[in-house]
Amino acid sequence: MLKYIIKRLGYALVVLLGVSLIIYFLTRLMPIDFVRDKVSAVQTSGAEVTTEMVEVMYASYGLVENATPMQILEGYLNWLSDLCRLDLGTSFKYGIPVAEKIAMHMGTSFLVALIATIFEFLIAIPLGITAATHQYSVRDYVVTVLVMIGISLPSFFFGNMLKSWLSLNLGWFPSSGLVDTTQSLTGVSLLLDYLHHAFIPILTIVILSIGARMRMTRTNMLEVLNSDYIRTARAKGLKESVVIYKHAFRNTLIPLVTSMAGLLPTLFSGAIITEQVFDLPGIGNIALQAMNAGDIPFIMGYNMFLAALSVLGVLLADLMYAIVDPRVKLE
Repeated sequence: MLKYIIKRLGYALVVLLGVSLIIYFLTRLMPIDFVRDKVSAVQTSGAEVTTEMVEVMYASYGLVENATPMQILEGYLNWLSDLCRLDLGTSFKYGIPVAEKIAMHMGTSFLVALIATIFEFLIAIPLGITAATHQYSVRDYVVTVLVMIGISLPSFFFGNMLKSWLSLNLGWFPSSGLVDTTQSLTGVSLLLDYLHHAFIPILTIVILSIGARMRMTRTNMLEVLNSDYIRTARAKGLKESVVIYKHAFRNTLIPLVTSMAGLLPTLFSGAIITEQVFDLPGIGNIALQAMNAGDIPFIMGYNMFLAALSVLGVLLADLMYAIVDPRVKLE
């Protein structure tokens, strides 16, 4: 097991090196120029900006206007050197270290995503199982309709629809933000206020995400229920609940474990569109604003953070295979 983990970590370093190369050069090819945007803002205010001032601004942000390929490569090597020391640089837009800015807003995205993921699994897996065990019944058709809704609706449309209905029309929940700024709340009252504000965003994520999970569970469960060993278990006279939940469901977990490889980065990356719709101070919303501003250090640091989580998620998923499938031997 230890030898396997060490080998996979070695592969992970190679993958992250390739990802860093792609992220850096794609980011430097962005059509958005942070310095040019600042210059335009200064000129709009009526001030005059000389060529020398523009060059000084580029130098202060560690950039070179119209950089040559060798200068870009040198910049990549410098950034990679800082990255190896866990230094993601300083954000142009926010003026603080990228790692610090990510840590400030990561908690909000993590809590919203964690609660939504828990409800997603609690709802989607039982519904997928009951749809598979009652194929072509009314409940199967109901689950199919829910799957189509969850897969088809765009998050910005469904989020705005729920906000219009539950917040603007009925007034049951706040329409934006994560806390009531007009009150000074602490303790349990503050926690309840957080949950009150986060209810609609969490509901949006849950409804839109359970569709794919239900379809995967139903499809895998149907495939397992048609296996020979399931027919043998039933022929032995085992209870249907034992056949389904002890024998069939454990094998259904294998594809679910595969899908969980992307769960770790999802928990920390933030639901960018949903956070934008509800104006949540999550890392997804912050990253979108940084991207629109051409904040190169933040974009590169944020994407490397997600890449590292993705590699770690794949490793954890591989390790979980040995738990759900005794045939798998990690060597």
